[in-house]
Amino acid sequence: MAGIAFIGLGNMGGPMSANLVKAGFQVTGFDLNPEAVGMARAAGVTIAESARAAVRGCDTVITMLPTGRHVKAVFDDIVADMAPGTLFIDSSTIDVETARELERLCIERGLQCLDAPVSGGAVGAQAATLTFMVGGSEEAFERSKPILAGMGKRQIHCGKAGSGQAAKICNNMITGISMVAVSEAFLLAQKLELSPQALFDVVSTSSGNCWALSTYCPWPGILPATPSTHNYKPGFALDLMLKDMRLAQDAVTKNGSVSFVGAVAAQVYALYSAMGHGNEDYSAVMKLLQGLAEEQASGDARS
Repeated sequence: MAGIAFIGLGNMGGPMSANLVKAGFQVTGFDLNPEAVGMARAAGVTIAESARAAVRGCDTVITMLPTGRHVKAVFDDIVADMAPGTLFIDSSTIDVETARELERLCIERGLQCLDAPVSGGAVGAQAATLTFMVGGSEEAFERSKPILAGMGKRQIHCGKAGSGQAAKICNNMITGISMVAVSEAFLLAQKLELSPQALFDVVSTSSGNCWALSTYCPWPGILPATPSTHNYKPGFALDLMLKDMRLAQDAVTKNGSVSFVGAVAAQVYALYSAMGHGNEDYSAVMKLLQGLAEEQASGDARS
């Protein structure tokens, strides 16, 4: 079995590469962060001295990196070292245009390419329960299935190149909007003297139910395993949600779509990030709204 090169061994890539090892694959990894490298090595990943060294002799290359700019830079660095026929899978969340450019470049080099961003966050990466949203050819998708199955529970072929990224940014726009809406509802319930638990019990079985409430509730103490119950330790960092919300808004502008609520939600995350909270979980937007509500109440009391 030829090996898998995994470039980007951070909060997502680290456990994903470890799960590939558990699934029986030979994995060679690379990352610039010594701590990430150490954890991957302890999980059985062979560590290469460079990204170029990692891909040599491998028939699959996976990247999990912060932005499209980083993915393109790594691709340009490693492409000469990838053998013809190598499958390049980018699981980062990036813009659709870059994903489509990467497929074009791969085809020119005799490589196969998939954009395969994920949903499920760090918890899903650790538990190998991620959902992969995949764009690219049917042939490349079929080839990727055993590999993706080692890291997640679902692989959905969304269509041509860039379709995986399109699905991801649309999904996260909904998720980001929902978290703001759920947080606002809990604050209103508090003002109306309705207990948070009662609100959860009603809405989680009613028409207002959504993932941001029933699985990732932003009010502390409702669900034991959520970031909100653990001082908003991420999870999925607020700055990452802000990146995805901005990707969605950029796509809205470039493609002549419309987004009123998404634009406002993106501004909410941008405000809290600018206040120095970007490394907290994105559900910590609840704290921003609480603070604004308290300021408003204080102003009303003084007037």
